[in-house]
Amino acid sequence: MKVRRSNRLVDMTRYLMEHPRDLVSLKFFGQRYGSAKSSISEDLSIIRHTVATWGVGRLETLPGASGGARLTPLYSKENAEKVIKQLTAAVNDDSRLLPGGYVYLSDLLGRPDILREVGRLIATQYVDQDVDVIMTVETKGIPIAQSVAMYLNRPFVIVRNSSHITEGSTVSVNYVSGSSRRIKKMELSRRTMREGANVVIVDDFLKGGGTMNGMQSLIHEFGAHVVGMNVFAEGQFKGNRLVDDCTSLIAVQAEDGRNKHISAEAGNYLDKVFGEKKEK
Repeated sequence: MKVRRSNRLVDMTRYLMEHPRDLVSLKFFGQRYGSAKSSISEDLSIIRHTVATWGVGRLETLPGASGGARLTPLYSKENAEKVIKQLTAAVNDDSRLLPGGYVYLSDLLGRPDILREVGRLIATQYVDQDVDVIMTVETKGIPIAQSVAMYLNRPFVIVRNSSHITEGSTVSVNYVSGSSRRIKKMELSRRTMREGANVVIVDDFLKGGGTMNGMQSLIHEFGAHVVGMNVFAEGQFKGNRLVDDCTSLIAVQAEDGRNKHISAEAGNYLDKVFGEKKEK
């Protein structure tokens, strides 16, 4: 059955968005809509122009028998700045301050609209890199990892703080908490990651960096590689953090004294992804 162009464009865009970073052949679209490859190519040109104009993706077309179209979701600098400004405003609330300089984020990281924005932001940093898996540690980093995994179209794995019989045999490491300096343990099922895998680490909050450092050690135990580390927010920390080169969407300065106060601003994301210094 032949499909009208307007309907074809809508469905084609939907399909590409639901299969990010997958190479979809023109033959597949031609058979799906009963259209010639020339018509499909024209449609793809419209989609390419649209996602580029709105700064929400990049559509590539590869020629040849094994070619096709591949849509990579991303954010332009303008969109990234706008989203980070909105996220910063949401965090900049004194009532979010918890004892020890931590910040309450669970309500924000439970909202689908915010998770979509966070996932696309983090995925944008890795659009041109080879990523095999996204890693996080239970529990608050799980929704972030799931969102990033959706946009990168890669699986995510969850590091546990204790053994689960359903995980089977595991690899475990001991690590030092960056803030409390206590020895802790984390583990990951042997089935979740192959040797040589390229891993992106995500979490909700960075303080001393002990958890991030532990996940790095765990990745090395698998013979895998760390592609990058990302957090929703980083807090202030006196002394040297246990990890370097972590990307943060938001930076939080917290005064946990008689007058509790939070000051949130853009993290280092814009500088690292677009090569520009954050605006105060």
